[in-house]
Amino acid sequence: MSCAFTCAALGIVPTVRHVDYIGAWLTLLKEDEKAIFRAASGASKAADFLLGKGEDQ
Repeated sequence: MSCAFTCAALGIVPTVRHVDYIGAWLTLLKEDEKAIFRAASGASKAADFLLGKGEDQ
C-alpha cells in the first residue's frame, strides 16, 4: 500500500500483479477483518516518511 500511496503522490503508475495482490489480502482479511486498517495506517506513515512529510525526519 505504501507503494501505491507514494507512486500516486509522485505521479508514477506502478505495475501491479492484481491477482496475487488481491488474493493475499483476501486470505488475510478472512483471518482478521481489521488488518486492512492497520496496514493502511502503516502504509500512509511510510509514504509520508518517504516523501519527506513525516514528523520524525
